[in-house]
Amino acid sequence: MTQMLIQSAQARIALDLNPPVARIVLRHPPLNVIDIPMMKELSQALVLIESRPDISVIVISGEGSNFSAGVDVAAHTPDKIEEMLAQFHAVIRVLVASKKVTIASVHGHCLGGGAELAMVCDLVYTTDSAQWGFPEIKLACYPPVACAALAALVGQKRAAELILTGRTVSGIEAADMGLATRALPANQIASAVDDCLRRLKEFSGAALATTKKAIYAWDSMHFDKGLARAEKIYLEELMATADAQEGVRAFLERRPPTWTGK
Repeated sequence: MTQMLIQSAQARIALDLNPPVARIVLRHPPLNVIDIPMMKELSQALVLIESRPDISVIVISGEGSNFSAGVDVAAHTPDKIEEMLAQFHAVIRVLVASKKVTIASVHGHCLGGGAELAMVCDLVYTTDSAQWGFPEIKLACYPPVACAALAALVGQKRAAELILTGRTVSGIEAADMGLATRALPANQIASAVDDCLRRLKEFSGAALATTKKAIYAWDSMHFDKGLARAEKIYLEELMATADAQEGVRAFLERRPPTWTGK
């Protein structure tokens, strides 16, 4: 039986439980920007799903024309940055540690924190025309989750290029480099996800959970330490620079930044 748990006009996500599948839809139009209220709703939904033994698969998608253009830039100001990182990384850590098979269905913009949210899922189906990227460097910032985990997916050199240049890539290139599982035309994404779900529904939820744990046995030993280190550098070193504060201010004021190198 389908159970709609979050579906109000004010909610930042929609949560639909139809065992063995839970569907989370990001709902903050037009770009599904991930603000602190959405982070809190995501954390609550994921904790609830994790407590349900009848759920073995989570599908995350975005409402409208985009998956997500990333974390709210306004949450990068000095008075909000610590809470923002804590809330967002709590979501990432729950996803990474989840016993459920996680699937991201990506279309439109998939940038910054949105790309980080998608990339930590077990399976990622993207439209070939989707736009993937980590543009934080343009604000004199960096994506901590990508710094900790992207190289394991695409290799060190590709990860460095994506993070240091902020280059945007298509869904096709994202799949070719290992950032996504498959890239498909937009009209085939839903059927590809449904086909994957049909396969997963045939298997034991306990077996899927145990197998997933074994797949990530090596990476899990490094991810938490890597993310904690990236977060510490972000808060103690990056946010102490004038350029990081200038980058965020310039974006919010819709003007070109003036870098001082300090």
